[in-house]
Amino acid sequence: MTLSRPNPTRNVILDAAEHLFAHQGHDNTSLRQITAAAGVNLSAVNYHFGSKDGLVHAVFQRRLAALNQERLDLLDTLENAAHGQPLKPSQIVESFFGPLVRHAAGTSPGQKTFVPLLERSMSDPGGFIRTMFIDEHTSVLERFKHALLKSLPDVPEDEIVWRFHFMLGATSYAISGTEVLRQAMNWPKSEADGARDTDMLLARLLSFLLGGLRAPLPGTPKSPVQRSAA
Repeated sequence: MTLSRPNPTRNVILDAAEHLFAHQGHDNTSLRQITAAAGVNLSAVNYHFGSKDGLVHAVFQRRLAALNQERLDLLDTLENAAHGQPLKPSQIVESFFGPLVRHAAGTSPGQKTFVPLLERSMSDPGGFIRTMFIDEHTSVLERFKHALLKSLPDVPEDEIVWRFHFMLGATSYAISGTEVLRQAMNWPKSEADGARDTDMLLARLLSFLLGGLRAPLPGTPKSPVQRSAA
């Protein structure tokens, strides 16, 4: 079997488009700007992606596919080791949100563009990116939803989905940074902030997310959700 090799021209175009999309949005980026940044002609874009829409899809799909594969690999490893037993909620939550935080905090060129690219995808006014975003996440979200339902059998599915929705929102704010809040609240950085920022952010975030996941069900303040040991 012949293994396909990465095409350098295709990757150069993807890198250039990703950088521009992250800083000015795909709607405000022309193919002329992309080809100039990549040092290629328009025919190369058409050959590899068919159209600008095809290029936009490929840019987002490349990052989301890598992120989701890491999530699934972590979940597969944990489920294989559990031999059919439910996973701990903390394991499931870390497997889904841990890779996202680490990608967002990374220092490689692709990782640096990840957060602005993600933010623009969620505010896409035309819905094109949102549709692609949903397509990329559907099967992954189903896997994690079923893992949570198995881990927390006393929590209704509808409640699991709502809580996952809230967890996504909290994580989105967490990875976008605290600069605006720091300025508004006169909140200086502490000496503890530094090289281990990512580890501390993830620890704080996971503690918060798990607290919400295990909170009492609505209307039953004296009947807490079944608490699996973390």
